[in-house]
Amino acid sequence: MLKEGQVRIPSGCAIAAVISREGNKMTGEKIIGCMRTMHDRNNGLGGGFAAYGIYPEYKEQYALHLFYDSIRAREETERFLKDSFEVVRSENIPTRKIPEITDEPMIWRYFVSPLASVLAARQLDEKEYVVRIVTYINTIIKGAFVFSCGKNMGVFKAVGFPEDVGRFYRLEEYSGYAWTAHGRYPTNTPGWWGGAHPFALLDYTVVHNGEISSYDANRRFIEMFGYKCNLQTDTEVITYIADYLIRRQGLSLQETANVIAAPFWDTISRKSDAEKERLTYLRTVFSSLLITGPFSIILGFNGGLMALNDRLKLRSMVVAEKNDLVYIASEEAAIRYMEPDAENVFAPRGGKPVIIRVKEGKY
Repeated sequence: MLKEGQVRIPSGCAIAAVISREGNKMTGEKIIGCMRTMHDRNNGLGGGFAAYGIYPEYKEQYALHLFYDSIRAREETERFLKDSFEVVRSENIPTRKIPEITDEPMIWRYFVSPLASVLAARQLDEKEYVVRIVTYINTIIKGAFVFSCGKNMGVFKAVGFPEDVGRFYRLEEYSGYAWTAHGRYPTNTPGWWGGAHPFALLDYTVVHNGEISSYDANRRFIEMFGYKCNLQTDTEVITYIADYLIRRQGLSLQETANVIAAPFWDTISRKSDAEKERLTYLRTVFSSLLITGPFSIILGFNGGLMALNDRLKLRSMVVAEKNDLVYIASEEAAIRYMEPDAENVFAPRGGKPVIIRVKEGKY
């Protein structure tokens, strides 16, 4: 009899999301339940959630979520943070003991603001400064790992099935206007706490089902710009690509999708002259950021979500609506758990992004 881990299931992994266009808050209960319906798509080696709008009382501070392997790592990191930020609050992230989640590290969070004097001295904007601080901690301080660093949002992840991870982090006690979730079935990389999805940088988070055959080319390009891919999974690079294209290059979400899942050349040739020129530019300049291989991803950001399949649509993804809510999942059954009367159910076309934004001023 084959044992778990001895058979490769390349279509495994489960992703899901829900967002309110009106910015209405919802707890994590329904998305935890929806992940339970997709239990067989993952093997317990990683589960996680991202939630937006959960820290309104600290919305002006960056919320840093960290794993520590030792007290020494925590003490060294906290000394570094105090030299780099105004630390408004620090605390353990509340969890509950459950038998399904074991070997947990120390899990802390800090609400911080960059020091204006340091920003002026280094001539950096605050987002670039935060990215550099996080990169330093994750690559230099042994035993410390920042797994979330955005404003008014947070990532919660662990080794385990996602429904157990949700209970472990007590996500029914949080309320946000958008949630994403992931259940992992690693095929080429180990299952460990830092390697669980979502992956995050600033307010960008990524959950991914699939396999990136272009990982080495993508990694080599993105690391030329200061990013470090050291989390033992190919998905990490997608988050850095999103940050690089949107924040640093100023591309729109549609243009970012046209880089990650670039149209085929014969498709581009049939476009209008203006569109052909722009798509050719994106494919040429950012050719090393084309992601090849089967994938479905959900990119979360402050105020919205983007769902995207690979160009050939080799991984499943379904979208539906009900009132002001939009649902995304690997399976329609997961959406029906959250909303039995979901409407306008459809499967996005390969390479065509579905972008949902919260109304201005509602988040």
